[in-house]
Amino acid sequence: MEQEYKELAGRTIIAGFEGTALPSYLASEIEAGELGGVILFSRNVESAEQVKALLDEIHSRAPEGKRPLISVDQEGGRVVRIREPLTVLPPALQLGKPMGETASESAKDAKRIYLAGKLVGHELRALGFSLNFAPVFDVNTNPDSPVIGDRSFGASPKEVVTYGLGFARGLRDGGVFPCAKHFPGHGDASVDSHLDLPTVHHDELRLMEIEVEPFAAWAKTGLGPIMTAHVMYPALDAAQPATMSRTILTGLLKERLHFDGAVITDDLEMGAITKGVGTTRAAVNTIRAGASGVLVCHTEALQHEVKTALIQEARMNTDFHLKLKKAVTRLAPLAYPAGPDIPFEWIGSDRHQRLREQVLGGGQ
Repeated sequence: MEQEYKELAGRTIIAGFEGTALPSYLASEIEAGELGGVILFSRNVESAEQVKALLDEIHSRAPEGKRPLISVDQEGGRVVRIREPLTVLPPALQLGKPMGETASESAKDAKRIYLAGKLVGHELRALGFSLNFAPVFDVNTNPDSPVIGDRSFGASPKEVVTYGLGFARGLRDGGVFPCAKHFPGHGDASVDSHLDLPTVHHDELRLMEIEVEPFAAWAKTGLGPIMTAHVMYPALDAAQPATMSRTILTGLLKERLHFDGAVITDDLEMGAITKGVGTTRAAVNTIRAGASGVLVCHTEALQHEVKTALIQEARMNTDFHLKLKKAVTRLAPLAYPAGPDIPFEWIGSDRHQRLREQVLGGGQ
């Protein structure tokens, strides 16, 4: 039973690390089948060739059927972790600018944004990624937002759904899972959750009609997971931020919106969490609330502490043990997206440059 606790706890954690080589402690976790996933940032990238070798190593170390998902934030604009020779897109708000008002021009826009997602998906697939934490499904209702702004596809739910789903379907057809973020909607927050805990004070009707509406559309598609927001919504839950709220993650997302996929937290080392209950307690609380995966993006010691806390909670609480089992059942398939085999040589090729020109023709 103790080994089961270790495996279940570890396989809910998506870990970040320093440097461009796989740390020995994560290599050991992967070989033991006790890691849910890894996430790469710019600090892990020297070149496309180096990233490909790193991800090949991760795949090769994993036991059969227990491969960790490999993820990245490759949105476009200011949130791009791997740059040239990969295709670097403009921010979503710019990419989604319509070329015109006619039905024919609108159809071209939809195709262009789908192709943008497919192009990014192909490149990430060629490197060995399985999950892209994109698209942003927040509505850009506060253009002065310090954290969302031009990362959103538009100022209305309709724009976000139309363009966001197109981009996501492109990613999926390109060979990686997309992820809609940040549920139930971060677009109107005036505080950066990397630094502190924001509060969105709208009433429930407004939240459902604007913030939640894109995620309601996503929930019907089966395209991929949803990422939580480290934000307070008093009209939905006056006691807990969304990331740790059973009312929001289970009551709203799973029961009212009928979402049956994986729920992944935003980074639990962000200020919105560390200035409150802290990373370790937040990890336990969010699994209890209905999350499937916890992002711990920076600190080795905290990753170990989170795993220990999850193990201890599972030992003491049968219901929590069952929640860990369900979490792993939802998270583990994200390591195995269906899709084409994309040759590494396509990255930066003339073929991809032509596609890039086609994609950006109306987006800048």
